[in-house]
Amino acid sequence: MSAMHPLAIYVPLAPLAGAVVAGFFGGRIGRAGAHWVTSLGVAASLILSWLIFQDVDAGQTYNAAVYTWATSGGISFDVGFLVDKLTVTMMLVVNFVSLMVHIYTIGYMAHDEDNWPAGSRAGTNSYQRFFAYISLFTFSMLMLVMSNNFLQLFFGWEAVGLVSYLLIGFWSVRPTAVYANLKAFLVNRVGDFGFLLGIGLIAAYCGSLNYSDVFAQAQQLANTTIELVPGTAWALVSVVCICLFIGAMGKSAQFPLHVWLPDSMEGPTPISALIHAATMVTAGIFMVSRMSPLFELSDAALSFVIVIGAITAFFMALIAIVQTDIKRVVAYSTLSQLGYMTAALGASAYSAAMFHLATHAFFKAVLFLGAGSVIIAMHHEQDMRRMGGLRKYMPITYLTVLIGALANAGFPPFAGFFSKDSIIEAVHLATTPGAGFAYALLLAGVFVGGFYSFRLVFFAFHGKERFREAAGHGHHGDAHAGHDAQGHDTHTQQAHEGHGGHGHHGPVEPKESPWVVTLPLILLAIPSVIAGWAMIGPALFGNYFGGAIFIAPEHPAIASMKAGFHGAFGMITHGLMTPPFWLALAGAATAWYLYIVRPDLPAVIKQKSGVLARILEEKYGFDRFNDWFFAGGACLLGRGLWKGGDQTVIDGLVVNGSAKVVGWIASIVRLFQSGYIYQYAFSMIIGVFVLLTLWMNRA
Repeated sequence: MSAMHPLAIYVPLAPLAGAVVAGFFGGRIGRAGAHWVTSLGVAASLILSWLIFQDVDAGQTYNAAVYTWATSGGISFDVGFLVDKLTVTMMLVVNFVSLMVHIYTIGYMAHDEDNWPAGSRAGTNSYQRFFAYISLFTFSMLMLVMSNNFLQLFFGWEAVGLVSYLLIGFWSVRPTAVYANLKAFLVNRVGDFGFLLGIGLIAAYCGSLNYSDVFAQAQQLANTTIELVPGTAWALVSVVCICLFIGAMGKSAQFPLHVWLPDSMEGPTPISALIHAATMVTAGIFMVSRMSPLFELSDAALSFVIVIGAITAFFMALIAIVQTDIKRVVAYSTLSQLGYMTAALGASAYSAAMFHLATHAFFKAVLFLGAGSVIIAMHHEQDMRRMGGLRKYMPITYLTVLIGALANAGFPPFAGFFSKDSIIEAVHLATTPGAGFAYALLLAGVFVGGFYSFRLVFFAFHGKERFREAAGHGHHGDAHAGHDAQGHDTHTQQAHEGHGGHGHHGPVEPKESPWVVTLPLILLAIPSVIAGWAMIGPALFGNYFGGAIFIAPEHPAIASMKAGFHGAFGMITHGLMTPPFWLALAGAATAWYLYIVRPDLPAVIKQKSGVLARILEEKYGFDRFNDWFFAGGACLLGRGLWKGGDQTVIDGLVVNGSAKVVGWIASIVRLFQSGYIYQYAFSMIIGVFVLLTLWMNRA
């Protein structure tokens, strides 16, 4: 192994140190101390990442173990770092977005104590605790992306899941938040079970958990077959890759394990941006890209990946068009964009997936944080039906959200155009089975993406000022699409993301958010504009990732695209004549017509759509099915074990039954314990008679 970069270990340790100080000493250092120590820790990590990037960009790759945690059966369980172009890209993206979220949180969570009941101990230190959590989350994600072995990968994988559980359910006094974090935790465990099976197969057949050792035996895995069902042989590499991807389906919220992500909007908005833009949900995309030497040997796995990605990209986008909660629109947009990245992985366009991961991190963070800025201005209202006309009150927020929407929809020259169009073209050129099906869904998703992106802009920032009407009706705080105990949509009349219990009755006068909120928006909007044309050449066609990504010769999508690439400007001019541009434009134009020209039409269309609209509002029934089948089935099983197993068998038969048997024997024995000598003598004679009879029969 090559030596480790001298600065690498400090990249994850800096946010960890901030999390420890803010978490354990938050009461002593106060609120200002907590946000300074954590923000400086992430800033230091970002600077160190940039310094490491300079060395890696010069052609260096670092791969070394820090220490051996354990050794068992000849397998060494190490903690180590692999730092190459793929790693440093993730390090820079994660740290930059995390730093922006830290700064944004200073303003957003300034009055968080109002969200807690009076006298609540959890509320007195919630500000410091929140900063400790997001800094710990950054540490976990960095450990994941910097790992050089499956053990550390799994540690980071589970750590981000654990911290996301704490963050999604941060407002633990709200039943909807508790429901959401349990849902996220349980759904991710389903994916993680498959992920662990894949790692177990690798350990069993390769005898090592280090990436370099496993990749060196990749061809051996491809030549080995196992029988999952007797008589049916599967290539071991296909089974391993599908198991690993099931883990990615949970973490990156792919169909059908996507159900946790929209509900995770119950957490504070900074978490929505941190978890769902640049970090946790992209962990699966990064993992599959890192495992490209394995996935390239299995067309079955790639086909599975591309189909799942395409289904997620299109069908989750459709749900976004019926959402009225501003954060949930962005959440379903995230699901759709993750589907595009996943489809790119299935097309062997790993560099395109990572490129879209980076650009998406910027413009999706803008949309989430912009939504949070609107929520602050609207006195913690999230329902877009009670907004409208906000652009003149919030010009900075409006401009940054507009940039995010343009990038999200894929309009040139914004960042999303370059990465999204590259994915669509790669899928079009892919030889993976199922690529034609995926291409059709991705194209259709472009129209839907243009529509829901600008539906948000027009609904919230243009048109009639509906918030004055809402104030006149005395709405309390934010009425948003929450979930009852069964997970069904309800309209909760509770304050959310702000002053808990303090309903707003007076006229709403929105105003621009403070600089700690708008500055991160501006700094994230800049790469949402320029990152695409600045990165497209080297990221996709300049061998930017080098040996970190492997593509087999029989998967020529990226190579074919390279032949027709003539620079960023040439891609823009060519893009104006391609179907994705016109489909995105048609989607935006449709949103303009429905929400600006004829705002009365959406209600009519919804009424005429009937069952179709109902299907989308019910999110295809996944939540209802999960509640009925899995949650209901678990309750039924538990009730059966309680009634039949505990009460009938254990209590009734074993405990009470044994007592009854003992009582019955005692009642018989009691007959011979009368206290009369003649009865004892008679019993002795009978006993001797029985013994003699048995002895004589035996003789």
